[in-house]
Amino acid sequence: MTDPIADYLTRLRNAISANHRTVEVPASNLKKEITKILFEKGYILNYKFVSDGPQGTIKIALKYDSVNKVNAIKKLIRVSSPGMRKYTGYKDMPRVINGLGIAIISTSRGVMTNKEASDLKVGGEVLCYVY
Repeated sequence: MTDPIADYLTRLRNAISANHRTVEVPASNLKKEITKILFEKGYILNYKFVSDGPQGTIKIALKYDSVNKVNAIKKLIRVSSPGMRKYTGYKDMPRVINGLGIAIISTSRGVMTNKEASDLKVGGEVLCYVY
């Protein structure tokens, strides 16, 4: 697998389109940080890190609206890829859906959202857009 973040996002997209309640993905430190951000911002219901085997897995409970059965995540878009990295400075931070969505940025101070990165005045690699 050449792009584990794209695989992570694809597994989430596939589980959402199939209306699954939970999804399991192979764990890594970057995926754990992205999962924490999705939980803090209210895009997923809950998560659990399971350390089985050398790598471990992340169990993610997806968040659905109880009335309309609509998922909290509308789109997951991978921005930076191994073949074409996308970097941004803090002055040119992307705004996703005019501030309604988030961009997940990998900075020198860790993985954070675009709003947190611009507040700390750090730039980095734009990993994905979530809305």
